[in-house]
Amino acid sequence: MGILLDITTRVPNSRAEARLIQGAMRLRRLLANPSSAIGLVLVLALVFVAIFAPLIATHDPNAQDFAMRLKPPSAAHWLGTDQFGRDLYSRLVHGARPTLMVVLLVIVMAAPFGFVLGLIAGYFGGIVEAVLMRLTDIVMAFPRLVLALALVAVMKPGLINAVIAIAITAWPPYARLARAEALSLRKADFVEAARGLGMSWRGIVFGQIMPLCLASVAIRATLDMAGIILTAAGLGFLGLGAQPPLAEWGAMIAQGRDQAFDAWWVAAVPGLAILAVSLGFNLLGDGLRDVLDPKHHD
Repeated sequence: MGILLDITTRVPNSRAEARLIQGAMRLRRLLANPSSAIGLVLVLALVFVAIFAPLIATHDPNAQDFAMRLKPPSAAHWLGTDQFGRDLYSRLVHGARPTLMVVLLVIVMAAPFGFVLGLIAGYFGGIVEAVLMRLTDIVMAFPRLVLALALVAVMKPGLINAVIAIAITAWPPYARLARAEALSLRKADFVEAARGLGMSWRGIVFGQIMPLCLASVAIRATLDMAGIILTAAGLGFLGLGAQPPLAEWGAMIAQGRDQAFDAWWVAAVPGLAILAVSLGFNLLGDGLRDVLDPKHHD
């Protein structure tokens, strides 16, 4: 925190240094909010666990020991064991990897596609906007989980197909957000000046308008990650996501539902992990909105 304070009190000598100071000030404001700081810690914990899973796991996540099946938490198995005698802590740790992979891949696939579509629709208006927005409305008319279920069932159950299905259902909100931003900026003075100087529509859309919309998209993406995790867990719970023996939190809950009363920890452990990570992304998204969105500044 002292380093951030030192950076934010310096007078910038260059544009790069000014951006560094601005970023440090935003990080300082983010950390000053207790709920945002908690969200950041939870998200960083997910990233840390996913990266170092082989090092911090105490057992082979797929090793079965039927003599130890459905054992409660103990010194030997910190979070207990499942119906196959597998260590739940190790499976929970390794389950962070597919969860983080799904979130990142869906955001990388859905956000840019919807963002660009919305910018084009908002900038051109007319028939282009009507066609693109009606396509968006059609996709949004279906509940995300139901549409993802249908797409995965058509393709084939599996983690990659689940990512593709969720990405197909996740892009419309970004398109609508980008369209609204482009509509508010396409008549701005700087856009009219760029158009008068002969700049192409690509230069205006991607060079002038897009940078001003990135903050809103970043906020939306962070808030959307919790929903992506829940959708992925839902697919895993129904057996349409990650396939055995890969550890995945939704599938782990499904495997523990038959022992919900006799061995509650089998389903409760991955359920609490999903709750914590989803809460972390929501808290972090709220904090980013307060920091990046001028409308929420004091």
